Amino acid sequence: MATELTPTRKTIVGIQFLFVAFGSTVLVPLLVGLDPATALFTAGIATFIFHLVTKGKVPIYLGSSFAFIAPIISASQQWGMPGTIAGIAGVALVYFIMSALIKWQGKKLLDRLFPPIVIGPVIILIGLSLSPAAVNMAKENWLLAFISLITSIIVLTFGKGLLKLLPVVCGIIVGYIVAVCMGQVDFSAVIAAPWFALPNSIAHFQLPQFAWEPFVFMIPVAIAPVIEHIGDVYVVGEVAEKDFVKDPGLHRTMLGDGLACLAASFFGGPPVTTYSEVTGAMQITRVTHPQVIRIAAGTAIVFSVIGKLSALLQSIPSAVLGGIMLLLFGTIASVGIQNLINNKVDFKPTRNIIIISVTLTMGIGGAILNFGTFSMSGIGLSAVVGVLLNLLLPKTKKGEI
Repeated sequence: MATELTPTRKTIVGIQFLFVAFGSTVLVPLLVGLDPATALFTAGIATFIFHLVTKGKVPIYLGSSFAFIAPIISASQQWGMPGTIAGIAGVALVYFIMSALIKWQGKKLLDRLFPPIVIGPVIILIGLSLSPAAVNMAKENWLLAFISLITSIIVLTFGKGLLKLLPVVCGIIVGYIVAVCMGQVDFSAVIAAPWFALPNSIAHFQLPQFAWEPFVFMIPVAIAPVIEHIGDVYVVGEVAEKDFVKDPGLHRTMLGDGLACLAASFFGGPPVTTYSEVTGAMQITRVTHPQVIRIAAGTAIVFSVIGKLSALLQSIPSAVLGGIMLLLFGTIASVGIQNLINNKVDFKPTRNIIIISVTLTMGIGGAILNFGTFSMSGIGLSAVVGVLLNLLLPKTKKGEI
């Protein structure tokens, strides 16, 4: 049963939910070179769009997606950030197609295209492909990195209640304080920043520079977040004790996420995804009112126009973020392993070994496939190869290896 709250308490819990999602929401843009204030703004707008499409029934918060960190970095090096942002519209296209397929065929078609034997290795790759970036940032000051890392581990291990859901925030805060004491933080930008300022991409708004190459490049990467979306909708339904797959329908939640990603790209923010952190907070507090999530989204928009907050976030030393990443990206990889275990994937059949091996090897090895001026690589290429191998390799007969 959902906990009944007064409007004042709903507001307090909504702001509290934003703090649960705050660390991850701003960490993604800080890592890929986007404005964190813009990410807060687009997360708020995206969540409102999602709630509009789902008739205000599903208590889900949308924030910056970690699945796109490596692709955004890679794409920006090839086509620049304006082209990359436009390419994020390709992510929305995947959600639109999946929404239509679910409306037409139901979830069973997705189960055939993206079974655990495909999704597990892709999620593992999302984490492992980012590990060099984590180490490179951490080695700028190993002391700061380890302090941030150890703080996050302690909070994650010994924290109680909502505190346990804030390891990223706690690690950054402690690491930042130590960095200040060590004289590693430059406050000049914070002092110069105005208290009120529109996010950079909004204040200097310009239409994304559309190009086919980054658009197609981003499409395969969306496979893992799509599957994550489906899982999160089921989990949120269990927490709220409602069947959101039937009402308002999985096709509506998928469409809402797609429109949210499209809006995020239009305003110059990273792709958004459903946030499990907020789902965990709902499970602890037993507060599942969609209105509370909308309050969190509104608060994110308010925070996005506080100029000094954006400048403060950008003053965080790279080593502090690197320490957080050492834990966070490894955790993403472990989710992929957990996905394989929970779904009881059998490692005996040869076809399963082939799918996992080729997917991981191509992803970690940095395989690149070129078609003229277009190229596909990394997670996206590995995801496509995994899907094709799963469809083409014959099923192992019972009793065969």
